Amino acid sequence: MDRGIPNSASEEIELYMRTYYSLLRSSGEVQIKSLIETHAQMDSSLHVHARAEFPDIAAFVYATLRLPECIKPVRLVLLGQSEEVFAHAGFANVVNWDGVDAEGRRRKLYFDGNETLAAFIASPSDIDDLIPTLTAYEIEWNKIHLYLNQTGAARRVEEIAARGGKFDQEQFAQLAADLRISVADLRALQNIWGARLAQNLAGMAQKEKRFALRLLAGSFVDYRKATQRWWQNIAAQAAAIIADRPVYFVSSNTHSLVNLVSGYALAHEAELIDYIKDTRREDLLREYRAIQAERVKSSKENFLYYILKKYSADPENAAANAIKTRVEAEVGITSVRSDRYLDVDAQIIELNRLIPQRLDPRVPRAGLEKLKQSRAVIFNIDYPLGLAAYQILSEITQSVDAIKGIYALGKAATLNGRIGDVIIPNVVYDEHSHNTFLFNNCFTARDVDSFLAYGSVLDNQKAISVKGTFLQNKKFVELFYREGYTDIEMEAGPYLSAIYEMSYPRRFPVNEIVRLYQSDLDIGLLHYATDKPFSKGMNLGAVHLSYYGMDPTYATALAVLERILTRECAE
Repeated sequence: MDRGIPNSASEEIELYMRTYYSLLRSSGEVQIKSLIETHAQMDSSLHVHARAEFPDIAAFVYATLRLPECIKPVRLVLLGQSEEVFAHAGFANVVNWDGVDAEGRRRKLYFDGNETLAAFIASPSDIDDLIPTLTAYEIEWNKIHLYLNQTGAARRVEEIAARGGKFDQEQFAQLAADLRISVADLRALQNIWGARLAQNLAGMAQKEKRFALRLLAGSFVDYRKATQRWWQNIAAQAAAIIADRPVYFVSSNTHSLVNLVSGYALAHEAELIDYIKDTRREDLLREYRAIQAERVKSSKENFLYYILKKYSADPENAAANAIKTRVEAEVGITSVRSDRYLDVDAQIIELNRLIPQRLDPRVPRAGLEKLKQSRAVIFNIDYPLGLAAYQILSEITQSVDAIKGIYALGKAATLNGRIGDVIIPNVVYDEHSHNTFLFNNCFTARDVDSFLAYGSVLDNQKAISVKGTFLQNKKFVELFYREGYTDIEMEAGPYLSAIYEMSYPRRFPVNEIVRLYQSDLDIGLLHYATDKPFSKGMNLGAVHLSYYGMDPTYATALAVLERILTRECAE
């Protein structure tokens, strides 16, 4: 731990991690049930009731959202970095299996249609994320399985499923009582499963969950190879654009910067509103009319970007998506889908091809004509998970001509704010390296506040980069809070480790106070709060931000875009 912060805060967590890493050294299958005791003893802040007899629905929902829909029949989960790793272990052509996705976590996943799931892992952070998620899922599945069969609810949900899956009020309340959970908890399950609630519960009643794992390879070299191949895919498609040009590196998502500079959503407002009318989204129509009438302070631009995301995902709008791609190309946006290694898409935005009239109206226009002389590009990636951030930034810095700025936007848990707040740290403690990084964050509250409609902006904060979302407990969190840490996330420390190696002629140190004040790089870290560990159930497993989550997302993206354009026009 950090100097002055004792190891006792994480003894149970470290025991849990040592247990699963020691088991994963086996060349055979590892049973998740071997980890249940140490997982429960950890008292994770995301799995508060792991040891309770009643189901912890908040933890189960959180885990469910981070696993694919096909996880229900899965028995064996394979972990590997590349096709070659899977093939060497006897699982050839896994990329020809069914590609599947999880709503709350990006990862290359393939299902054999029977009982095996292949997961491509980008770094040890994927192990630290997947194993607790699978363990929590198994624990809570088996609690629900037990009560469904003990109370006779299994037969009743089978009958309801056979009749179409609709519960009346009395049936719903009885089911919640049978499962020893509240009606609100059962509603949380219904929110993610919809009409499949009865069908899914009937399936859970049929058998207990017994996951097995195999880690096929886990060396640093294997992770490095996967990252190199990820970059080679990008270079093959965009080499002519990136070659010999200075780069502003941004780690965010694949929609915010593109929407801010392309102008597509704003130009197609009528089409997007017709779409929510056609799909009978009365809640969104009411919000749109309230925005138009200025009865709420929501941004119309953010609202349209939210609708565009849903519109683009609808297969019926393939023709419109082709037009959207063409519009983006007109302003110098090149999108590169990730290949089969890291599930991290990338975009290159050529600053000299931007059309000021198409920019989001909140972007300052003064002096933008100077961009015509710029050779710089924005290299934007869909933010990676944990240590993959270090590997990706290290690979990029070795492969491009020059880095002019590094900006990372991402989700975080807040200990002193509210969901929707923006947190700006200038101190980061990294659990991976045990370093405390001190640096000048180029952003202040003033840079973001004018773009934020609902939340607050908290600057001069202290962040901790943790190894996994489940790998925290109340004692751990409270100890760091007493030390002034209020911002919990996963990527800042790994990014700062890579920045250290860009600034010094040696590998990043371990367990030191690291001062990056002398770095010539423009460094900006912005986090928006999506979780509150001190509030039971206040995480994205139980709380959906809906389109209001676009408020901090676009406030931070606007701050980054304004920073880049201002710096480039000043040269």
